[in-house]
Amino acid sequence: MTVFMFPGQGSQQAKMGEELFDKVPEFYRHEQEIDALLGYSLRELCLDEDTTRLNQTQFTQPALFVINALHYYQYIADNDVAPTYVAGHSLGEYNALLAGGVFDLMTGLQLVQKRGELMSKAKNGGMAAVIGLDYKVIEAQFKQHNLDGIDIANYNAPTQTVVSGPVEEINRAQAIIEQAGARAFIPLAVSAAFHSRYMQQAATEFAAFLAPIQFNRFAIPTMANVTGRPYPLDAEPADIKAQLVKQITHPVKWTECIRYLLAKDISEFKEIGPGNVLTRLAFQVKKEAEPLVLPAPVVASAQAPKQISLDSLGCTDFKADYGLKYAYMAGAMYKGIASKEMVVALGKAGLMGFLGTGGLSHNKVEQTIIEIKNELGDNASYGMNLLNDLARPEYEAAMVDLYFKHGVKHIEAAAYMQVTPGLVRFRLKGVYRNDAGFIVTPHHVMAKISRPEVATAFMQPAPDAILEQLLAAGQLTADEVALGRQIPVAGDICVEADSGGHTDQGSAYALMPAMMVLRSEMMQQYDYHQNTGKNIRIGAAGGIGTPEAAAAAFMLGADFIVTGSINQCTPEAGTSDAVKNLLQGINVQDTAYAPAGDMFELGARVQVLKRGLFFPARANKLYELYQRHNSLDEIDQKTRQQIQDKYFKRSFADVWQETRDYYLNSKPAEVDKAERQPKHKMLLIFKWYFIHSTRLAMAGSVNQKTDYQIHCGPALGAFNQWVKGTELEDWRERKVVTIGEKLMQGTADLLNQRFGQLAG
Repeated sequence: MTVFMFPGQGSQQAKMGEELFDKVPEFYRHEQEIDALLGYSLRELCLDEDTTRLNQTQFTQPALFVINALHYYQYIADNDVAPTYVAGHSLGEYNALLAGGVFDLMTGLQLVQKRGELMSKAKNGGMAAVIGLDYKVIEAQFKQHNLDGIDIANYNAPTQTVVSGPVEEINRAQAIIEQAGARAFIPLAVSAAFHSRYMQQAATEFAAFLAPIQFNRFAIPTMANVTGRPYPLDAEPADIKAQLVKQITHPVKWTECIRYLLAKDISEFKEIGPGNVLTRLAFQVKKEAEPLVLPAPVVASAQAPKQISLDSLGCTDFKADYGLKYAYMAGAMYKGIASKEMVVALGKAGLMGFLGTGGLSHNKVEQTIIEIKNELGDNASYGMNLLNDLARPEYEAAMVDLYFKHGVKHIEAAAYMQVTPGLVRFRLKGVYRNDAGFIVTPHHVMAKISRPEVATAFMQPAPDAILEQLLAAGQLTADEVALGRQIPVAGDICVEADSGGHTDQGSAYALMPAMMVLRSEMMQQYDYHQNTGKNIRIGAAGGIGTPEAAAAAFMLGADFIVTGSINQCTPEAGTSDAVKNLLQGINVQDTAYAPAGDMFELGARVQVLKRGLFFPARANKLYELYQRHNSLDEIDQKTRQQIQDKYFKRSFADVWQETRDYYLNSKPAEVDKAERQPKHKMLLIFKWYFIHSTRLAMAGSVNQKTDYQIHCGPALGAFNQWVKGTELEDWRERKVVTIGEKLMQGTADLLNQRFGQLAG
């Protein structure tokens, strides 16, 4: 029964490991990476005869962490010994966590570098070691002599204690403690009152830094300084982080740690690292104190697995940034199908939806924003869709102006293939650096993306050309541009697998892991943790209509989920009852792919309802004809007549007149081009059918019901099967909030059930 102990202080100890630099493969394999993270050569720091820098906390801590780690790697390589427990004193606790499997070498180094940097900022504090006096006597003396500004920093052994506090109080305490019988009162060469209440600022900033860091479960029982007990083997990452934050302001209970280990029949205390300070302390504790009396273990026939709650699903930071109860959103659906009523209902319930602004005029969008704000007030969350339109960048710019005017904070960026000035301007306006040194963005961009190359552009900082353009135009300040070079264009990426409407037909099982790898690469390349203290969050959309699908998304690592098709069949959806009646009865096989009307000539596709409808077949026929012919006149007479009589129910001449009138008001150049190029005229006439078919569906037209264009994915078919025989079978009972809450609750229940079965 062996415990590995890792020391935690002293620049001299850091120098004592220099012989390992060329001996331990883990160092020379990672040396360049280590130096890049630190911004200096660790080897040169430790080998330098001048120890001025090495004596400074911000340099000592990373150096000692690495030296301890090298000793550990070397000891493991030389000895076939596995520890029963690992423990570390102060900084050494990070080496214990490394050995315990909670994080890897580079992650641990990143943590101790930040810890040292923050702790080095504290000034005007002092510490002293008290030898030969029980800590209870010390505390009594401090109370008697009004030295209540001093804290105990280390309970190293029953008669060896370190105290911490303001320099003047530490100095005044020396004579008092010596008169009380201490063998020695030794002031320490430190610049701050470590492990005391005076480190609260460092602890607060460290908590923000720790939040996005990924931790693993324990592989080896690991002692915690703050409690003097091992961390639970199934401790949540958040609980481990909370202990590390607390350690900065609370004492190291080393005596408690050793007494606990003695009670667990540890027979060998092996110090891993330079020196033998902890070995001597362990011997002293064993000599001066009894092992702890531990409660008898509770024996249970079967231990229930830890329950998954709705609150535990997804990313805590994501929920905080968007003001959400759950890591759940309802995505935008064009022409206000994701309606004001939907957005308001979700906002009032602590959830969030995005208004479907595509195809709506600016006046209509502005009016709706005002209505949403009036109904929700200032505390609820809501979002707006922002659609890319490369042909009309002025439309996007005007929409961004509108969002600024009305204080919109959250947008769903959709249909983007590249980053645009309008999007960058929204993201960076008002960006600033907070007191903790992290960059804060008042405006959040959730980019819906289905291709890794597009995701790369959104995970990178904004292009310099766009930043310079916005700076020159006075649309961003120099400070905003400078900070914009250090953060991603989008803080949240929603990975959209095969879904209703526009789709690249991607598989979530392939897309999500690829996006996770990309996120890790971008986080490391641009050092976003250092800049923002947060991860880029990865969400999942497409195909989510049941608890099984949502559970799969979270198991794939999703920080949040976004639903779409299932919300179209609700009372709040801004489409006709006729459409909802059709959607209520579909199954997973009742959708098909058709050309996208807005990008018809490019061959883009949308997923639509096919059950009982002719639209998919007719839309595909029109695209085939456009591909094969250069004008309407080239199409045979029979086919032309069929299109006019059955598809359009009006003549090409009538359709052209309506189309021409529209474009003369909005884009007169299109009319001129169509009158010069017969194929372009055919294009505009065919695209009319897509606009017309959408209007028919949204109005619930009885006469041309078979031509309804209804964007929908198979998720709704799966949802219909899930709720069959329940009160939600009727779409009139499918309130959008009810769907969200039942879906999330069902997901938590399912995961608990499945994990419970595995545990059983």
